[in-house]
Amino acid sequence: MNCLIRYIANVPTPVPRDLGQTVVVWGIATAILFGLNANALAQLEFEKAPINYGDAPTENPITKLQSQLDAGQVRLEFDEQRGYLPGVLKLLDISPASQVLVKSKTSFQLRRISPRHPRALYFNDESYIGWVQGGDVLEVMTTDPQLGEVFYTLSQDLDEPPQFVRDQGQCIICHASSRTQGVPGGLVRSAFVDPGGQPHFGSGTFNIDHRSPFEKRWGGWYVTGTHGTMRHMGNVVSENKRKPEELDREAGANVTDLSGRFNVSPYLTPHSDIVALMVLEHQTQMQNFLTLANFESRYTAHSDSIMNAALDRPPEFESGATKRRTAAAGEKLLRYLLFADEFQLTAPVKGTTDFAAEFSQQGPRDSRGRSLRDFDLQTRMFKYPCSYLIYSASFDRLPDPVKKYVTRRLKEVLTAQDTNDEFSNLSADDRKAIREILTETKPDLWQP
Repeated sequence: MNCLIRYIANVPTPVPRDLGQTVVVWGIATAILFGLNANALAQLEFEKAPINYGDAPTENPITKLQSQLDAGQVRLEFDEQRGYLPGVLKLLDISPASQVLVKSKTSFQLRRISPRHPRALYFNDESYIGWVQGGDVLEVMTTDPQLGEVFYTLSQDLDEPPQFVRDQGQCIICHASSRTQGVPGGLVRSAFVDPGGQPHFGSGTFNIDHRSPFEKRWGGWYVTGTHGTMRHMGNVVSENKRKPEELDREAGANVTDLSGRFNVSPYLTPHSDIVALMVLEHQTQMQNFLTLANFESRYTAHSDSIMNAALDRPPEFESGATKRRTAAAGEKLLRYLLFADEFQLTAPVKGTTDFAAEFSQQGPRDSRGRSLRDFDLQTRMFKYPCSYLIYSASFDRLPDPVKKYVTRRLKEVLTAQDTNDEFSNLSADDRKAIREILTETKPDLWQP
């Protein structure tokens, strides 16, 4: 595995056990590249109590699927061309329309990846699947409500019963940094890549989400869809190795057909939908903020429990430090949840697949037919700017202190008790609509 280039893709790349020694060497090189030293790596608190990331029982879509496979309750079909990919997507209820394509050399299967043979990623609200033509494994990241993102591989081999193998810690070398809020998480990266798919590391890279300017997005990715006069870094490569930032952005703009750029027939669809990419960016970072809030609340509760016992204080006592850390994590979560600092679109965006329609149909709707999954795509991403992941198990299972903090603050913002400029992106009508939608579709949210 080449961790030095893996970071550009949002889906982490777990490693088969027999590659472990190689991973350690490359992982150390990655740490040096990002300025991480031994002390920084030692600060990965989540490997210790109360999180115990590597040892705690997992509860996520992959562990549930593996249990069903082991019990013979479901069967994973094998496709001669794509291996277990179609079967896994079917059993996890991931739509092929979610396909996005990474043309940079990423994952430990880098030798099989290039602009002519891009890596395909598929996702739903909880799980992410990476597929490479002729690859040895499927790459998997999935969301555990108490652990954040957990990484697996599935061998593309019919000789053995299908077994999702959990990563043994190599993935978090890259995927537990400041770019993921310091927790095990996903990220979408944008970089300048050469015609062979190799990133130009010295030219800067961008961690992208819904706050990112359009012109910094999707370097190293294919992008299908229209976006008017806005320009991005997708679909093109850096021809000049001395000045890699000089991209022909016009050549990559408003592309709706990729068939002239590579052979699209091996893929489940010939698209890399722009709306799917935008959702992917938002979702990975939203999940990171949820995990951060979860971990921070559990860290502080654990610390307080030790100190309360030592100082003979009441078990429920909360220290000032705990309250400050809870508030800090809660505010970060709230700001991202409500799309504060969202990049404002200056032209309409439209994808090339049914992804937008399929995505919108999935969420709960209020009596007026409104949903947090309704797109705007004219001046902003969603019509009602409050993340649909407020319905997720990761939100529902936040520890009580931080969950109460976030819901209280959310109510203050939506009822205009808080008119701080931090949430100036929300008009009075936005706040009213979001509050009404949540009151009907998530009525327990406001309960004490």
